[in-house]
Amino acid sequence: MTAGQTSTSTADYDAIVIGAGFAGLYALHKLRDQMGLRVRVFEAGDDLGGTWYWNRYPGARCDIESIHYSYSFSAELEQEWEWSEKYASQPEILAYLNHVADRFNLRDDIEFATRITSAVWNDDRGLWQVGSGDGSVSTGRYLISGAGNLSVPKNPEFDGIDTFVGEVYLTGKWPHEGVDFTGKRVAVIGTGSSGIQAITEIGKQAGHLTVFQRTPNYATPLGNAPSDPVRVGQVKANYPAVRDVARSSFIGVPYDQAHPSALGVSPETRRRIFDECWDEGGFRFFIDTFQDVLFDKAANDTVSNYVRERIRERVSDPVVAEKLSPTNHPYGTKRPPFETNYYETYNRDNVRLIDVASSPITAVTENGVRTAEGDYDFDVIVLATGFDAMTGPLLDMGIVGRDGRKLSDKWVDGPHTYLGLTIHGFPNLFLITGPQSPSVLYNMPLAIEDHVDFVADAIDHLRRNGLDTMEPTLDAETKWVDHANELAQATLLPGTDSWWMGANIPGKPRVCLVYLGGAPAYREICADVVDKGYEGFTLSCEGVARQLTPTQA
Repeated sequence: MTAGQTSTSTADYDAIVIGAGFAGLYALHKLRDQMGLRVRVFEAGDDLGGTWYWNRYPGARCDIESIHYSYSFSAELEQEWEWSEKYASQPEILAYLNHVADRFNLRDDIEFATRITSAVWNDDRGLWQVGSGDGSVSTGRYLISGAGNLSVPKNPEFDGIDTFVGEVYLTGKWPHEGVDFTGKRVAVIGTGSSGIQAITEIGKQAGHLTVFQRTPNYATPLGNAPSDPVRVGQVKANYPAVRDVARSSFIGVPYDQAHPSALGVSPETRRRIFDECWDEGGFRFFIDTFQDVLFDKAANDTVSNYVRERIRERVSDPVVAEKLSPTNHPYGTKRPPFETNYYETYNRDNVRLIDVASSPITAVTENGVRTAEGDYDFDVIVLATGFDAMTGPLLDMGIVGRDGRKLSDKWVDGPHTYLGLTIHGFPNLFLITGPQSPSVLYNMPLAIEDHVDFVADAIDHLRRNGLDTMEPTLDAETKWVDHANELAQATLLPGTDSWWMGANIPGKPRVCLVYLGGAPAYREICADVVDKGYEGFTLSCEGVARQLTPTQA
C-alpha cells in the first residue's frame, strides 16, 4: 500500500509495536493492560527477548548490575525475581524476560517470526499501514518502535567472505544451538564489547585462537560475582528509593561519587580514586571518578594513562601489551567495554593477536583470512564487527511519512528527531530510546520505561481531548538536533571514530547519535514539555491542526 490510499478509518489496532524485547514487552503491558488499547506486537525472531534473544555468543552478559538492569514498573516483580549473579548472563536475562511475558500474559498479543518491511503513513485514514515479509498488512493508529539500538549487525565488509569453506558466525546472530570450538582454529575479528566477551570464552576452548584487532579498547574490570543476599535484601527493602536515585543519576544507576576534576586533586588522591573504582568494577570506573574526563583532554589523559598502565600489568608479553593499549583515542570516547580476565587471555599459549591497523585484512579466502603480511588458515571465523547502531534498525523498516517522504531521505545527513522520540513529518510514530535520546548511555530498562510512559501519557492525552494525531513541529525538531549536537561538540567524543558517531559504517553520516546531557536533564526536559501542554508538538483533531496551551492540556 502507498500513502494516500483510502478505506475505512477503522484501524486493526490502536497501537502497533515493533519488537518484543524489553521495550516491546513493557509497551504491550502498559498500553494493553493499563490503558485498555488494542495492541499487536510484531517480532522478527521466533521468540521474545530482543537483544538477549539474538546475542547468545559465549560470554554474553550485561554490564549494568542485575538489580538495576530490570523493570521497575511492578513492585511484585521486583520482589519475586532472584538474580544469581551481580551481572547477569544472557541466558538469565532471557529467562527473566520470559518470566515477565508469562507473568503478564503477553505472548497472546505477540506475532513472532514476522519481520516488518514497510510502515507507511496514510494521511487520508490517519493511520499507519505496516507490512511484513509474508505480504500481510496491518493498520494502527499509533506506531511504536521497540526495535532496539543494537539490533542490526554490521554487514561483513571483507571481500571473499562467501568463499570461506569453514564456519562463519556473527556475534549479533548467534546459533541458538551453540557452537563447539574444541580443537578448532578460530579467528575472531573485532575487539569491541561483544568481541571482548567472546574472546575470553573462546580462548578457553579453541585449539588455537587468533584475534584480529583494528583498534584496542580501554576495557576495565566488570567485577562480577555471585549475588550478595545481604545487599540484594537491602535493595529490595528500599527499591522505590533506589530507583529514584538511579533515575537521578547520569546513566540510570545509583552512582554519585564523581569528583569535579581529575586535575583538581593531588596525584595520590587521583590514584586512590581510580584504584577504588577499578576494584569496584563496572560502570563506576567510567562514571564515578571525575566529571571532566570526557570534556578536558588533560583530565582524560590521567585516566587513559592509568588504564594503559593496568593493561601492561596483566599482559606478560610487553609487545602484545602495547598492541592492547589504546593510544589513538581518549578513554570513554568509545562505548566502554568491561571484562573478566580478558587481558590474561593473551597470556595463553593458544592465543595470538594480529594488529589489523598495521597489517590490514585484505580479503577472506577459502581457507581463512588474508592480511597485508600473509595468509592465516582457520576452521571458524567469528565476526564481532558491531552494529549499524541507533538509526540502522529504523531505516531497515521502510518507514514512509507524510506525502510519501521516506525516513531514509529525511535522515540522509543524520537523524532528525524531537527528544529522540518523535519525527517531524511522521505523525504518531514513537521511537523508544531513539537516536538523540540518552538511550545507550542510560540504564536501558529505565530508559525504556521513561519513553513508554511518555508515549502512553501522550496517547491518553490525545484520546481524552478528542484528538487524532501528534507530531513535532519542524522548529522544535531543529532546535533539539542543534541542542544535542551542541552538547556533543562540548565533549571529546566527536574526535573519535566510534559507533556513537556513526563512524563504523561506511557512508553513514558522522554525527553523534546519543544525547549527552544525561538522564536527569533529559527527564526534566521531557517533563517540562508535558507540563507546557506538549510544547513543540502539533496535535490535530479531524484533520485540523492545533497546538494546546497548558490550560487546555
